[in-house]
Amino acid sequence: MIIGIPKEIKNNENRVGIVPAGVRTLVENGHTVFVQTEAGLGSGITDSEYAEAGAEIVSISKVWDANMIIKVKEPLEEEFKYIKKDQIIFTYLHLAANKKLTDFLKKSGAIGVAYETMVGTKNDLPLLTPMSEVAGRMSVQIGAHFLEKNNGGSGVLLGGISGVLPGRVTIIGGGIVGYNAAKTAVGLGAEVTLLDINPNRLRELDNIFNGRVRLLISNSTNISEAVAQADLVVGAVLIPGDVAPKIVKEEYIKKMKPGSVVIDIPIDQGGIFETSEKITSHESPIFVKHGVIHYTVPNMPGAVAKTATFALTNSTIPYALEIANRGIVAAALENKTIKTGINIFKNNITLEVVAKAFKEEFIDFVDLI
Repeated sequence: MIIGIPKEIKNNENRVGIVPAGVRTLVENGHTVFVQTEAGLGSGITDSEYAEAGAEIVSISKVWDANMIIKVKEPLEEEFKYIKKDQIIFTYLHLAANKKLTDFLKKSGAIGVAYETMVGTKNDLPLLTPMSEVAGRMSVQIGAHFLEKNNGGSGVLLGGISGVLPGRVTIIGGGIVGYNAAKTAVGLGAEVTLLDINPNRLRELDNIFNGRVRLLISNSTNISEAVAQADLVVGAVLIPGDVAPKIVKEEYIKKMKPGSVVIDIPIDQGGIFETSEKITSHESPIFVKHGVIHYTVPNMPGAVAKTATFALTNSTIPYALEIANRGIVAAALENKTIKTGINIFKNNITLEVVAKAFKEEFIDFVDLI
């Protein structure tokens, strides 16, 4: 199979779909890898490193001639013209919040395989987990930055100092993102409240943090109170493949102190704050509403590309190799995790939550073979 690795064009997206070690693995298994010129520079990887691993360094038009495209972010409109029938697009797609891309992929006849919907044998999300770790840890770092007065914030130091209370961090969602955000916030010395709908998960987190995090059941009353008291709120709720629920109401945001900060991590799935009215970018990452700073960048890990690229490709390459070796149909029939990643196949939506989001027909992948 010919595998293409394009240069990402999303605003300040410095990650790349593969590292040289991944290229070497694919080439050793008899596949051809096209890497677009300078695709890896944002992650500190040169064309010569890819070439030494066995890749062919090619132009943008040539890289999209591949049978399978491995990316990091969803194809943008400027890339639609390159996508072909039966071409496998293996990347983060987030289709439930992007009707234009969903409609295009259906019409194109391409096969959309989404990292974020692939469910592992332990009911985990193996290709979402590494970026969730990165985003969770980054969220507190970013929040601390924008809380500084010269950046528009209230002037609160999250860790406080002797004789002065620490800042308050509220985290909504206790999964991988929420856990990593809490871990970072605790490390800074902040007062941390975490909310989740699952009592068993709260028990697990209580054992992990040993009383250093205040843990609450996620309901409207607790969310409203915890948001109002917070200097920083991190939204960390994700339903795999589906639109994020609007858990934090506008009325809750209005009760926050001026200069407080909210970080809406699942913004690429629509976000959990009612006030997340627009998607921002690394170039212009924030907007202010009701006196509260909103950070709604959909590709947060792109800012720490050296770490994020290697973390992501450690997880993606085994699945990419399996698809390349067997073909998408055989690989999906053999490996249920790959099957759960197939969102679009033969001009149909093959993931139920995406079909439901647009009130369209869902057809199981197996029924289209």
